[in-house]
Amino acid sequence: MIDIKSKMYTDSANKDPDTYSNLLHKYHFILWNKKLPNGNSFNLVESSVAPYYFKSNVLSNKFIFSSDSIIHTYSRRESMQWIVSNFPFEKINSFFDLASTIGGYIIFPANKMDSKLTINQIRGMHPKINDRFDLTLECIRLWYLKVDNPLYKHIERYKDFFDLFIDFKGYVNFFLLNDLVDEKYENIYFWLPFDGFDNRKPTPQSIDEYKYYMDKVTNFVNLRNNRILKYSSNL
Repeated sequence: MIDIKSKMYTDSANKDPDTYSNLLHKYHFILWNKKLPNGNSFNLVESSVAPYYFKSNVLSNKFIFSSDSIIHTYSRRESMQWIVSNFPFEKINSFFDLASTIGGYIIFPANKMDSKLTINQIRGMHPKINDRFDLTLECIRLWYLKVDNPLYKHIERYKDFFDLFIDFKGYVNFFLLNDLVDEKYENIYFWLPFDGFDNRKPTPQSIDEYKYYMDKVTNFVNLRNNRILKYSSNL
């Protein structure tokens, strides 16, 4: 059974939960070790000790997979303190704790392809994405439509992985991301107002924007946690 209230940092010895939380590793295995939209089984193989990675023979062991936090509170980023410091510590801490539940994680291929950055790495560093998963998901949606976007060439390097899900709907359904898209899988529920990748910075630029971002992200994680709980309860 998955506990959607558990914080993934509790068993990582103050290290990165993506790499060092055994609980997070177990939860990923429960959730994603299942049949793929293309009909094959993901066939994940767990690591027995940290650092925790998965292998899968679905693509002849071409990839290894690692956990990736998809919720960034920006609460520990120095450049954001002029905004974050205006909120009560308890509220920020609660936001961070929610981001640390299983609803705030996914897995991505961890191999570097052609000696380039992984998707996890580039989405954190790209100035038009800045670690926002809603923007990352929009890039993935556009990639499936073969529409250029800031992450297109980076996603393309992992084409074999994304092809496992057939299309964007398959990807969303597999990773239980439905609460971040509309029913037609055509629009992302962005965490900040969005009118293109070139028209604004991806991070909150004011106290009001941070509150808006916090509310949207909180709603998404709570909904996804409940979706994960319902899914795992039926396994």
